[in-house]
Amino acid sequence: MNSVFSKTLRKLREEKGLSQKQLGQLLFVNHSTVARWENASRLPDPTMIPRIAECLGVDANELFQLTAQSEESPNVIIVDDSKVILSDALSVLGEILPNATITGFIWPLEAIEYAKKNRIALAILDIELGTASGIELCRTLLEINRRTNIVFLTAYPDYSLMPGAQKPVDSW
Repeated sequence: MNSVFSKTLRKLREEKGLSQKQLGQLLFVNHSTVARWENASRLPDPTMIPRIAECLGVDANELFQLTAQSEESPNVIIVDDSKVILSDALSVLGEILPNATITGFIWPLEAIEYAKKNRIALAILDIELGTASGIELCRTLLEINRRTNIVFLTAYPDYSLMPGAQKPVDSW
């Protein structure tokens, strides 16, 4: 999958004098998860990269770059019913993941058809897609390939805040 990331992760972990089990404990994952990252059979979830970087004392952006350096070009999709957001997101993702094949969709059914024909490594989904649900789209994509990583984007505070979480401050 990604030998560049796996070799670097192992090197950084060993430089810190940590075993796979110790790193797993720091990250609250099983040591076998760390082993899969290091043998290049899996990549960590994108939300895990900053936690790994903090534990190993490295820049998270460097680790993100390493995940993009793969022997194969990973397929990334973004699904959003706003053409403006979709266009901007495609531009940003192109800079962050230069080796990835990034495809944008306004219509969830088009994304599903694409996923049936292509292995999706990462799907970035809006939660509300007009009359469709990004959560339902997520379920369908995971039925097609359970190893697809999913990230939700939303501008709706009802979806972005955990129950009981402190509300954001409107002004300083």
